[in-house]
Amino acid sequence: MSPTTKNRLILFVLWLLFYATLTLFVPPLLDDADSVHAEVAREMLLRHDWVTLYANGIRYLEKAPLLYWSMALSFKLFGVNTAAARLPIALTVLSLALILEGFARRAFSSPEQAQSPEPASTPASFSSPASASSSSPASSCPTPTSASGSPSPSSSTGPPSPANPHQTNKTQLSMATKLRSPHPSRPHREGRERRSQAATPAPPSAGSSPPAAPSTSSPKASSASSSPPHRPSPPHPHPPQPSRRPNPHPTAPPLSSTIVFLLIVTPWHILIALANPTQGHPGNLTFSQGHWSVPLPTDGNVHGWLWFYFVNEQLLRYLNLRVPRDYDTVPLLLFWALILIWIMPWSAFLFRALATVPWRKALRPRVSIRTLTQRENTLLLLGLWAIIPVLFFSLSTRQEYYVLPSLPAMILLIAAWLDREATEAESFAVPNPLVRSGQRISVVLLVLGSLAALTAGFFLLHSAPPNPGTDLASLLKQNPSDYALSFGHFLDLNAQAMGAFRDPLLLTAIALFSGTLANWLLRRAYQPHAANLCLTAATFAFVLAAHIGLQIFSPVLSSRQLATAIEPELKPSDLIVIHGEYESASTLGFYLGRNDLHILDGRSSNLWYGSFFPDAPPIFEDALSLKLRWLEPRRIFLWQDLSQPLPILPGKIHFIAQSGGKEILSNQPNPY
Repeated sequence: MSPTTKNRLILFVLWLLFYATLTLFVPPLLDDADSVHAEVAREMLLRHDWVTLYANGIRYLEKAPLLYWSMALSFKLFGVNTAAARLPIALTVLSLALILEGFARRAFSSPEQAQSPEPASTPASFSSPASASSSSPASSCPTPTSASGSPSPSSSTGPPSPANPHQTNKTQLSMATKLRSPHPSRPHREGRERRSQAATPAPPSAGSSPPAAPSTSSPKASSASSSPPHRPSPPHPHPPQPSRRPNPHPTAPPLSSTIVFLLIVTPWHILIALANPTQGHPGNLTFSQGHWSVPLPTDGNVHGWLWFYFVNEQLLRYLNLRVPRDYDTVPLLLFWALILIWIMPWSAFLFRALATVPWRKALRPRVSIRTLTQRENTLLLLGLWAIIPVLFFSLSTRQEYYVLPSLPAMILLIAAWLDREATEAESFAVPNPLVRSGQRISVVLLVLGSLAALTAGFFLLHSAPPNPGTDLASLLKQNPSDYALSFGHFLDLNAQAMGAFRDPLLLTAIALFSGTLANWLLRRAYQPHAANLCLTAATFAFVLAAHIGLQIFSPVLSSRQLATAIEPELKPSDLIVIHGEYESASTLGFYLGRNDLHILDGRSSNLWYGSFFPDAPPIFEDALSLKLRWLEPRRIFLWQDLSQPLPILPGKIHFIAQSGGKEILSNQPNPY
């Protein structure tokens, strides 16, 4: 089995263990975006409409369709269930891992990497047997002596050995250093010197060697290295340039790639624009007194998909003018700090990895950009990929996950730096700046890992496990004002609630301390590759602990248990009413197979804009309409958040079920 196949098999096994087994089934889908996306895909199959997206029977115009197409196809093949909803995302994770692995292998393991003019080379590397077979410019210089200074067998027909072999080594080292200089293009001065030498050639002396060729990759260079001293090759009239091999990997031209991209994405955009035109007279954007005024839709007067998708969802969201205003903005410093959280513990190497990008060389005049090697071009591409999304969203409204597009590039930069560190350690090069940097970083990780483990241990020792049957929501400190953020619910955790998370806390403490300790010990022993494996194992253990914690927390984030409680008695004619926004209990629609949930005091968020189209179903209730319906003979199930006041209803109110700080009430009692 080749190393490439073995590496990809390891990636597949890790994906199978952490993404394609129990994690597909537990926890259940969560309220809000998790179940809304699944419900949109389910209704796509139900309506046989693959162009316009619908949620709860109302147009859902906010997103592109690829995710929903993949989910709908999964439902078609495997049925409508939790695992089928998550399978496309799990396959996307596997595809991303394989693409990044393939990209890194082709970008950083190509022969061009060995030809790159590295500035850090040591005299010890010229005298080592390993460097004698290297393809770097330094070791490819033609020399009449071996690495140890004694005559080599292959040089017996060449020029005679000099009287001072040490002087030859110095000459070789000087020539190699010039070829490996990070500033190879000094055309004017070096060009004049070479032209002067060409005009008055001097015969080689006994103490000098023939002119060195920049590379031995061609037959001409090989023949030049073995030519007799009385017939030297004429010097080249141009200054030496760093050797550049043609890119062995096929590239896609920008123009044709753009055309292919447009051919793929344009049809859907045209079809959905035609299917959802502007209705009535919705008004236009206006600018007065230094402020923009965004027109609000009314019943029957609403802009079509083109305006909503491109103007409202893209431009106005970036300018913090998007309607409805149902989102919040993460503080800028927290937004940047979350980068370190997303890719921990590898974020400790991020700044060193970003420093390898040739920023200064790329910012020089245009002639210098052309001298970038393939590796430098790749590093520059990854560096721009990493910083542009972060800077772009730093100037606009932002959520915690807006930084995710930058993470693949950061991961590749970190992986390239770790690979160079391991190579330096295995070659026993002196000096070894990368190894020393890795050792210092391991100390920082050990300190942070120890502090995190102590914190987890503190909560583990000072929190008692809750009594059996205790609702986790009753132990939390509610912060509704933070729920517009994706991680807002996690701010509800306190010392009392931590008692329910004893197992993941213990696993977290063990993983963080043991992983960072092993990393520090192995890097001290000059084994960074083994240290990285220990950090990887600790990372997977922490991810497992986080998943266990999410499963414990899921009753607060999902209404799945309430759907299970009413499913046996639910009839098609029964009415389900959500008191609040649709997203607060969207799992009811998915798990109960209903796309006709009614909303009390919740005409907002994802369903708000589509509800103004003329064909939108009348699903929005107010206090008066619900009172009238409560007295009807058909059964009504009312979803209610315990933190919200109960609406005033006539007649009897029967309790059905409670879970995660939510309850189900009804106008009729259970028959059992």
